[in-house]
Amino acid sequence: MTSVFSAVRRQALFTLAGLGALSCLPAAHAEGTLAQLYAARPPAGSSFVRVVHPDAGSLRVKIADGPEQTLSGSKPASSYAIVKGDTPFAIQLDGKSASSMKVAPGSFTTLVPQRQGKNAATRFTAIDDSGGSQDALKAELRFYNLIDDCTEGGLKIAGTGTPLFTGVAPARSASRSINPVSAQLAAICATAASAPLALPQLQPGDHYSLFMTGTAAAPVLRGQASATDTYRP
Repeated sequence: MTSVFSAVRRQALFTLAGLGALSCLPAAHAEGTLAQLYAARPPAGSSFVRVVHPDAGSLRVKIADGPEQTLSGSKPASSYAIVKGDTPFAIQLDGKSASSMKVAPGSFTTLVPQRQGKNAATRFTAIDDSGGSQDALKAELRFYNLIDDCTEGGLKIAGTGTPLFTGVAPARSASRSINPVSAQLAAICATAASAPLALPQLQPGDHYSLFMTGTAAAPVLRGQASATDTYRP
């Protein structure tokens, strides 16, 4: 597994100017970016799918032929598995078959499992992650409202109250580009706010996901860098 999310999504944007910008990056980061540039690319029509676990406790997830991953509070989302667009693929939860699904070619999708009862079949809510940032010199934030009864979720800078996202409906996401900076962020639902979450120091081209979970009266904010499984021809 590797953080090739940015390279896969924007491979056409790494021009000579973009390569020149690597000289301004720390050596380790520049080396990693070059490795992404020359990594094998999935074929045209490939799609990218991950699962997010908004509840307490842990959940083991396996998507198609990707690795099994354990999701928990510190890692709420899996990496994006690479699947063939418009072709059924299997999802396993805690070692058991949960569903067979297919998604549109070339799409990025986050799936949220929904269980109505202990023995009930699992259904998935699909959130479209396509249409993200195309600016290789900035970082991207993507905010998810995963609270069913929070009709308008948002994200702000803690302390100053500066809004970053507003009016995000349940089971929806929104994204924006930012200059790579450190900050304290808080999720908001009406007048309720989560505890502050420290945004790590991002690098140009990074993608970072912020998940608002919990309840409308007591939202919880969790964050995680986005990553894509390594493509193996």
